[in-house]
Amino acid sequence: MHYHFTYMNLEKNRITDVNLFSIPIAAVTMQQTVARIAAAIETNTELQHVVVNAGKIVAMQTDAELRDSVLDADLINADGQAVVWASKILGQPLPERVAGIDLMLNLVKMAHEKGLKCYFLGAKEEVVKKVIDVFSKTYSPDVVAGYRNGYFKGEDEEQIARDIAASGAQLLFVAISSPKKEIFVNKYKSIMKVPFVMGVGGSFDVVAGVTKRAPLWMQKVGLEWFYRFAQEPKRMWKRYLVGNSKFIWLVLKERFKKNR
Repeated sequence: MHYHFTYMNLEKNRITDVNLFSIPIAAVTMQQTVARIAAAIETNTELQHVVVNAGKIVAMQTDAELRDSVLDADLINADGQAVVWASKILGQPLPERVAGIDLMLNLVKMAHEKGLKCYFLGAKEEVVKKVIDVFSKTYSPDVVAGYRNGYFKGEDEEQIARDIAASGAQLLFVAISSPKKEIFVNKYKSIMKVPFVMGVGGSFDVVAGVTKRAPLWMQKVGLEWFYRFAQEPKRMWKRYLVGNSKFIWLVLKERFKKNR
């Protein structure tokens, strides 16, 4: 499997936020996001990044630890098309969706071009090994600082954080489910001292070829969730059907508040 990734030129951009559901979401394009991250790495400024979609925004309403860890991030992107639509309905339009997997692919390419190193944490052992193989063949093994699967106990966490610090990585991609991912990053960021940290959800599975991504037209019309649901209905029905219904209700409540 050989990947060809598109990459946007970096430029200096000022980032502004919109406030949706009391979450400061960056009103930026993919190009501006990559530029902001590159600038942080160049100046060795730690930048904690997180993406939010409809499901995570719903979970944040009742999970205080998840909410705190998201709000503690320096840069919050809208990963889901539903969030972009909600921003328009609520009169604070976001320019576009910055999908986590697309951002990761752009950043690994940037790392290769700039001689930076990435650490990959999460997924099953065979999956993360395949990810390392794909990126090593697409670019060079030099882009990989290290990797570790996502199956570990609480007592292992601090050592993993120290291993990441020792790897010399400038970018850390974490493919662990929420809220464990956000909580781990928030708890150990002072030990890891990686300039850029990003949670990437199921992106390793896509790069490794374990799951397929929706066709581009489905992504554009906001049906990527349905494509994923169709692949794994037993595992995904509650997350998407129940979660999406709750998100629609949240948007309607916000809209009614504004109308008042």
